[in-house]
Amino acid sequence: MDNAKKYRMKCTLTFGDIYSQIIVWLIVLFISLATALGLMGASRPIYALATVGLILVLSLPFLLFAFVTTLLNHIEFDAVEPVAEAAGNASFTGGTMSSQSA
Repeated sequence: MDNAKKYRMKCTLTFGDIYSQIIVWLIVLFISLATALGLMGASRPIYALATVGLILVLSLPFLLFAFVTTLLNHIEFDAVEPVAEAAGNASFTGGTMSSQSA
């Protein structure tokens, strides 16, 4: 068990990575609203509300899938070397000891 490597998880996701997905979804939303406004003038306005609801319900799973896959693509696991880990623990312990003695 002593030979097991330790890993550090790092997320490199930035807002720019999902910005285009949000823009595409907003375009789909505005197209659905334009369709609803076009149908609102017709004799059956319930079709307008059904159209907006259907487009929102059908597009949200795709948006969620895009966000989750983008997030998973930006998660990195880096192996932590035992020497670097020991040096990090020693400096942290040393800082704690000096603050307790002061």
